[in-house]
Amino acid sequence: MTVEIFLGDIFSLKEKRQIVKSIIHRIKNRYNVSIAEVEKQDVKRWAVIGMACVSNSNQLVDRQLDLILDFLEADGRFAIEEIYKEIL
Repeated sequence: MTVEIFLGDIFSLKEKRQIVKSIIHRIKNRYNVSIAEVEKQDVKRWAVIGMACVSNSNQLVDRQLDLILDFLEADGRFAIEEIYKEIL
């Protein structure tokens, strides 16, 4: 799954990286998924975060990704602009 977020009133890449690192760390610890910033690393107000998880159950993966989206929506420091979810 990839999630594109808009960070709003960010004035430096340092501020952006601080927020993105916090998001990545919290999701990795809480949901045990592989996660990284995958695009727009040098754009101040935008970030694309990619994540993946592996399971033998499609329902479990779908539920896990939905929980992560709920967690992101509840954060409040950014707006989710685009979501791309693929389950193989």
